Amino acid sequence: MYIGRFQPLHKGHIHSLLWCMDKVDELIVAVGSSDKSFELRNPFTAGERIEMIRNFLKREAKHKLEKTILIPVPDIGTHILWSYNLDLLVPRYTTVFTNDPFTIMLFEQRGKDIVRPTMINRDRISATEVRNMIACDKDWQELVTSSTVELINELKGVERIKKLYNLTKIIQ
Repeated sequence: MYIGRFQPLHKGHIHSLLWCMDKVDELIVAVGSSDKSFELRNPFTAGERIEMIRNFLKREAKHKLEKTILIPVPDIGTHILWSYNLDLLVPRYTTVFTNDPFTIMLFEQRGKDIVRPTMINRDRISATEVRNMIACDKDWQELVTSSTVELINELKGVERIKKLYNLTKIIQ
């Protein structure tokens, strides 16, 4: 199982997803914080993020689409319970692919096997950086796939992120 928020899906996610897919027969992709959207940190809905992943796979890695299960996973108030709640939502799994230290801690405590996927340009490619670049009118498109650019544009995601960024500045 590979866990991420994908807010939005970027080339670093793609690299890790494809790396994970090469290691297993079937990959569960848990789209985290599925209950959150229209927030600066979580601007896209779970459905929109699932669409980003599916669009990439359909266009660029069609042969991997059939071995991928995409499941939205909401947050709950108690972190350790979240990891058990996740088990109610996804098929059985033996390995958790993640580089997130907190997620590693939760699943190691439960005795799950943890594998850290390889990452590329982590210092430059992150969803936070993509959102910040969008909000500041910088060239963000090079950090995501063409299918993600297209979907963000269809969803008026640039405008959404800029509005959320401005609302956050007003509230502070």
